[in-house]
Amino acid sequence: MERLRKHIEQVTAISDEEFEYIKSFFSLKRVRKNQYLINEGDEVKYEFFVLSGIYKVFFVDEQGKEFILQFAQENWWMSDYCAFFKQKNATMYVECMEDGEVLFCSLQAREKLSAELHKIEHFFRIKLTNGYVALQERIKLLLSSTPQQRYEAFSKLYPDLIQRVPKKFIAEYLGVSRETLSRLYSK
Repeated sequence: MERLRKHIEQVTAISDEEFEYIKSFFSLKRVRKNQYLINEGDEVKYEFFVLSGIYKVFFVDEQGKEFILQFAQENWWMSDYCAFFKQKNATMYVECMEDGEVLFCSLQAREKLSAELHKIEHFFRIKLTNGYVALQERIKLLLSSTPQQRYEAFSKLYPDLIQRVPKKFIAEYLGVSRETLSRLYSK
């Protein structure tokens, strides 16, 4: 739980009493490699905060092709956000890529906590804003750059993921073939 506190305090200071209250809204889950936190069609009850491990958030199209929207590592948040916020069934999957731990809370818990503690409402707003900005940057990069530029940007932004995520999944995330990624990686 200390990781969560440090994460929150990067945005806003909180007292010991406030943190005791905040952590009462979260539960811990240990996750094994290849375990799914969310499957397509599930009711999405939770948002997850990564304590350890690597996770991928993805969907599968009608032809069975997988598209990775996000990798999540320590101190990142993840869920099928359309389903989570709109209280609909999942259209995505969240899969654990290495053993790890997550904290999770429900939308109702998040809303109650935000209503009662302005600091936490501010924290979640900052996190959502940053996530939205990152998503726009990712879309812009996918639409207007070469595979080389996408790979260089990914390597610069997430150097630790290059070491921890299998190349086939990095290629999928970047929208290139495994062979193209191998050529880029060797440069």
